Amino acid sequence: MTHFELTFPVRYYETDQMGVVHHSNYIRYFENARNEMMVDWGFPITTCEKEYGVMIPIVGVECHFRHPARMGDVVTAVAGMDKVPMAKMVIRQSVVNQNGELCAEGTVTLGFIDAKSFRPVRCPEVLARIIEQHLNDR
Repeated sequence: MTHFELTFPVRYYETDQMGVVHHSNYIRYFENARNEMMVDWGFPITTCEKEYGVMIPIVGVECHFRHPARMGDVVTAVAGMDKVPMAKMVIRQSVVNQNGELCAEGTVTLGFIDAKSFRPVRCPEVLARIIEQHLNDR
């Protein structure tokens, strides 16, 4: 299992009139953690697109809201994987506040498509090896 964390404050514009994080922002928090995880691995999404010609679109999102994050909170967005992808990459995601309370959790499923033809392809071998290494290291 891989595990990556990204911590940041809740920003004013992410909240509603009650000072509660708007539900749509949790998906953005998920994306930030997921993208930074790949940067941390030395394989940002832009590298996958430019050097390998493979785009990684989202094909599904599941999110369950547990406890509201609020203005002034410092939250941690978490991303992790349990297995090396072949055709789809499933990432477990969560957001917790500074008190350790689970604010949201879910999964994001991504596919792999050829950047020119937009047809499905397998996970690039180099990315699969990177993920396997991180699965084995943890």
